[in-house]
Amino acid sequence: MQKERNKIISGFTLVETLVALAIFTLGIAATVLVFSKTIKNKAYALEMGKSSFVVSRSMGDLIGYLRRVRQSDAGAYPIVTANSNELVVYSDYDKDGKTERLRISLSGGKVYLEIRRPSTTFPKTYAADYESPIELAKQIVNDSINDPMFSYYNKDYPADTINNPVDVPADVSQIRLIKIFLKINIDPNRAPDNIQQQSFVELRNLNDYDRIY
Repeated sequence: MQKERNKIISGFTLVETLVALAIFTLGIAATVLVFSKTIKNKAYALEMGKSSFVVSRSMGDLIGYLRRVRQSDAGAYPIVTANSNELVVYSDYDKDGKTERLRISLSGGKVYLEIRRPSTTFPKTYAADYESPIELAKQIVNDSINDPMFSYYNKDYPADTINNPVDVPADVSQIRLIKIFLKINIDPNRAPDNIQQQSFVELRNLNDYDRIY
């Protein structure tokens, strides 16, 4: 009787010990996996937040440039060309009283701004090329066909939804409103997590041209 009692209180058998260790190891592994995934998700969310903030700030700058579009210092029309992912306008980029030619484009997942300042001679002229491009935003995942960066609307929008947005390349004389649309993601493989930003910009100085036509 005493021997049987000693067997009972002697502890776990080898098999029981191995099973307990296996369960403990699996528990630790699961905890580490969950913790690691949580850290990665938090890091992803943080990086996405940073990217979204940068894009938001860049979009604010673009809105400012477009609101200030105006006739060039050489007398050219305020808008040069208007395509889905490229827009060329004249605007007082740095608010120095001079009108620069600006090319805003989306290429390779990045938004670029290129600048051409007017000549210092008279009459004013603009060289065909641009200064070194400025990167305004990156990690942009717009589909070049289905998600254009730019859409253009005439003076009859929003009453006229049949002819708006206008076809591209747009007739620049019709444009009165521009939509900027960007999709951001630091990991394109996580498409459902795209952050979208869009804004409409009224080209205030073009209202004067309505009185001409």
